[in-house]
Amino acid sequence: MSLFPSTGILWCLICPPPPPSISHRVYWPLFVLIFYVLSPIPTFISRRLSDDDSSSNACRELAYFLTTGIVVSSFGLPVVLARNSTIQWGACGLVMTGNAVIFLTILGFFVIFGGGDEFSWEQW
Repeated sequence: MSLFPSTGILWCLICPPPPPSISHRVYWPLFVLIFYVLSPIPTFISRRLSDDDSSSNACRELAYFLTTGIVVSSFGLPVVLARNSTIQWGACGLVMTGNAVIFLTILGFFVIFGGGDEFSWEQW
């Protein structure tokens, strides 16, 4: 479970090309790390506050909406930076690959460990 997040962050770290001087590196794509931290927070809060797991409620739907907005923003930020010529399109592709790996890992975490206290080996 730790291999995939480290691989995703590696994709984001290798995206700035190494110029002759270290002071001229572009670190703008690393702002997506903030989205990685923020994305599971609404779901954690909604699972803590809602008691009923079987039906949908407003708190859970709002958490899904906010999480979706954070995930879409993390995919949109590199595109905006590349369109603005702040980063190169190759760096945008590397950040998008890292985003996909990280968010699929977060989704896998919630699928495997989010079912509650009853853990069964049938999920594997």
